[in-house]
Amino acid sequence: MAFSFLRRGSGADDRLDHIEETIQAMLADDARAFELAMSALLGEAPVREVRKEVKRTDRRVNDGERTIRRELVVHASVAGALDTPALLLYMSVVKDIERVGDYAKNLIDLARDGADLGAHADWSRRRDEVLAFIWSTSEVFAARDVERARAMLSQGDALLDVLDDEVSALVRGDDAGDDPIARALALRYLKRVVAHLTNVLSSVVMPIDRLDYFDEDPEDREAEREGGRPPERPS
Repeated sequence: MAFSFLRRGSGADDRLDHIEETIQAMLADDARAFELAMSALLGEAPVREVRKEVKRTDRRVNDGERTIRRELVVHASVAGALDTPALLLYMSVVKDIERVGDYAKNLIDLARDGADLGAHADWSRRRDEVLAFIWSTSEVFAARDVERARAMLSQGDALLDVLDDEVSALVRGDDAGDDPIARALALRYLKRVVAHLTNVLSSVVMPIDRLDYFDEDPEDREAEREGGRPPERPS
């Protein structure tokens, strides 16, 4: 685990606590933005009204990322206060969290362009599943719950496979339902949301040299292992 801190005085402790609190606020805003965007895409809320709130929420996420970067720079300047691997890991994690908000904006833009997926079966379930994944990622990261992180990484892999298969079915023409372009784009955006969340989860169980490992497709990870990367996830 790369989260190793040498806390030196109340100022250092306060900065670390504020970083953790800001990460949790960013994930909560991601969940809010995603839920709002999907409500518009499913025809449950007015697009114009929801779009403004999504953008306001995403701006808070962006502000949170900048705040954390500033805090880390200050914290790292205190001799011995923060291990370099932990700094790098935090930088990576907050970037993945920020990207979730960007994909919420992509989803609301689909709704703005006229996409309405409310009539399609299973889209409410997809929304609920990904939303739950965001909240669970927040809980697991806050607790540094290694066992639950491993379980969620497996769950994320399975979900990514399902989303990929559905996109492939649309591209091949196997799924001849309505709105194929809008559905394919939305599925891709959902996939990227889940992929960025798995990167956050991987920070709980992976060493620094394997950051973003779960952003890769499973077959690409296997190719890396065959090239000499460790086959086991370290505890």
